[in-house]
Amino acid sequence: MTTTPAKPPEDKTEAHSDSQLTNAQLARLKRYPKVAIIRLALGLTQEEFSTRYRIPIGTLRDWEQGRVTPDAPARAYLAVIAKEPRMVASVFEEVA
Repeated sequence: MTTTPAKPPEDKTEAHSDSQLTNAQLARLKRYPKVAIIRLALGLTQEEFSTRYRIPIGTLRDWEQGRVTPDAPARAYLAVIAKEPRMVASVFEEVA
């Protein structure tokens, strides 16, 4: 009976085969901004999202491009939008 040699443990500094980035390089990358994920999941343009949820377009762009991180109240508001987008939009429709 022939035995196959055990595969050597993976070197954590090696590049990932699909991305060609090392673990250290991956760790330095910024995460995709959550606000863009929420907006894209709702199928809205930046302008539509900005208008619907009363977020200044410049602020939205800064968040999405990673220039500025939303503060705690803004993150809470984004979490509510993500969970109940129609409810939040309807509140603003009633006020308008």
